Amino acid sequence: MTSRLSARAITFGYDSSRAVVEGWNDEFEAGSMTALSGPSGSGKSTRLYLLALMLALKGGRIVLDGERVDNLSDAARARLRASRFGFVFQDAALDPTRTVLDNVLESALYCGADRRSWTRRAMTLLDEMDVTVPISRRPGQLSGGQAQRIAVCRALVGAPDVVFADEPTGNLDPTSASAVLRTLRRHADAGACIVLVTHDPHVADLCDRRRDLVQGDVGSGDMA
Repeated sequence: MTSRLSARAITFGYDSSRAVVEGWNDEFEAGSMTALSGPSGSGKSTRLYLLALMLALKGGRIVLDGERVDNLSDAARARLRASRFGFVFQDAALDPTRTVLDNVLESALYCGADRRSWTRRAMTLLDEMDVTVPISRRPGQLSGGQAQRIAVCRALVGAPDVVFADEPTGNLDPTSASAVLRTLRRHADAGACIVLVTHDPHVADLCDRRRDLVQGDVGSGDMA
């Protein structure tokens, strides 16, 4: 496999007194799923948001397809996130003012994509995820499992090169969790790089790689 995303000697802290991450090196390959696993406080989500360019590094580099990207301007990082990254959060984070379809198509607004072609892709994903609610419905009328499936569709509708998922199955029943993981797996098999945070050993074991972090570990962690 080919390295898609790299963390190189990453250092980060929320204040000047303590490093949350220090000297972190890792490689994330195209066509693979990697789990960042461990208890609360072990830095899983922090690492995810560093890779996703949502936090500013104190030191080191983030490299995407051989090009350094952490030192881009704010506008360039935003464009990159809109065009090449997809995000799934534990609480779905759907816009309550938008319909199901418009929530899935949200990222199209930021990268100037053709709405018609993205709508076809959105309908295919909603079908794959077994979302049977009307696409005109709003998030307040959805169950938690339905909302999270829709959030996964939103993350994947633009066929992003990298998908970041923060506890994507944490609040789901087994059926919904299986649907989410199955769809992420399909996207990885199509060539994407999936990086997910989980505290669930079963979810971690379904990934190609598992990085086990422990509380207070600021460095590399252990690979499985």
